[in-house]
Amino acid sequence: MTKSNSPNLRFKEFTDEWQEKKLGDLLELNLREIKKPTEPYLAIGIRSHFKGTFQKPESDPLKIAMDKLYVVKKDDFLVNITFAWEAAAAIAVDEDDGGLVSHRFPTYIFKKDQIISNFFRYIYPTKKFKYLLGLASPGGAGRNRVLIKSELLNINFNIPSIGEQQKIADFLGVVDKKIEKLEEKKKAFEKYKKGVMQEIFSQKIRFKDKNGKNYPDWEEKKLGELLNYEQPTKYIVRSTEYSNDFDTPVLTAGKSFILGYTNEIDNTFQELPVIIFDDFTTASQFVDFPFKVKSSAMKILKAKEKENIRFIFEAMQKIKYEVGGHGRHWISVFANMKIKIPSPEEQETIVEFLTALDDKINLINNQLEQTKIFKKSLLQRMFV
Repeated sequence: MTKSNSPNLRFKEFTDEWQEKKLGDLLELNLREIKKPTEPYLAIGIRSHFKGTFQKPESDPLKIAMDKLYVVKKDDFLVNITFAWEAAAAIAVDEDDGGLVSHRFPTYIFKKDQIISNFFRYIYPTKKFKYLLGLASPGGAGRNRVLIKSELLNINFNIPSIGEQQKIADFLGVVDKKIEKLEEKKKAFEKYKKGVMQEIFSQKIRFKDKNGKNYPDWEEKKLGELLNYEQPTKYIVRSTEYSNDFDTPVLTAGKSFILGYTNEIDNTFQELPVIIFDDFTTASQFVDFPFKVKSSAMKILKAKEKENIRFIFEAMQKIKYEVGGHGRHWISVFANMKIKIPSPEEQETIVEFLTALDDKINLINNQLEQTKIFKKSLLQRMFV
C-alpha cells in the first residue's frame, strides 16, 4: 500500500493529494544588496532551535568588517548558514522589515504560485527539518559546519494546493490569536497583582473589617516571632529515581520547585500549609500539598497561632537581601528580620483578596495551556 502524502485531518472541501516538493520549488533567493551604512542601523539575527528572529536596532557599522549588507523584508525566509545545523532559520516578521543582514544570512522569498508564508511557518519548525539542515551542513563542530545552500533547496516538503494552504493558515492563525490574547491577559493580571501587592504592603491600600471599620495599625515583628521552623531530615527521599507515574512530589525551595515524583509514601510532610526556605540561597516557596524533600539544606516554616502563613510568605517575597557566603541564613539572619504585619483579621482579608487574584490568573493559565495542547494536537494531525 502506497503511503499518502496527505494528512488525516483535512477540511472536507479539499481532497487532492498533497504533493512532495523541493524547497527550491517553493523559494527563490532574493539578495537586496546595499552598501554598509555609515550610521547605526537595524541588524537582524536568528535564534537557534526555530525560535524566530531578534532585532538589534543600534548596531554599529564600524564593528562590521563587510562592505555590503542585505535588506530584509517581512515574510522573507532567513537562514544563518553558520548555525543552520542548530535550526537557526526563521520567517521575518513586521519588526524585521528594513533591517540588514550579512552574507551569512541569505534571504529567500516564497513563490506565490506555490506557497504562502503563513502556511510554511507551521510546517518548517520540525525535528525532521532540523535533522536535514544538519545533513546539509557538513564539517566539524560549530562554525566549521557551514550550510550548503543547494542542499537546503533539495529538502522536500509535502504541500497542498494554495487554497488549502490558505484555509489551514487562517484556521491556525485564529488559534494563535487566542493564545496571544490569553498570554496578554495573563501578563496584565500578573502586572496588576504585582502593583496592588506593592500598594498593600506599603499600606497605601488598607482594607476595612466587615463592619466597615479600620483595622488596627500594622506592627513590626521579627519573622522568628511569627514562624516556627522544623528541620526536614525526616522527610528526605531515600531514592532520586523519580517518575511522573508516582504521586508524591519532591520539593526544593529554588525555582525548579518540584524536582520530580517519588513512590515513597512514608514520612510525607502533611501539616499544611507551610513555607520551605532554602537555608543557603534564602529562596522560599509556599506549599499547600503533601511532599517530601531531597536535601536537608532547608527549613520548613510554620505559622504560629493566629498568624496567616500565606501573608507572611508574600511579605517575605518583598525582603531584599543579598546572599553572601555559604552560611545557613534562617537562624542567623532571617529569623531576626523585622517586617510590618497587620492584625490576624486583616491578614486573612488580604490573603482572600490575593487568592482571588491567583485563582483568576490560574484560570487564564489553564485556558492558555489547554489551547496550546489543542494547537499541538492540530499540528500533529493536519500535517504529514
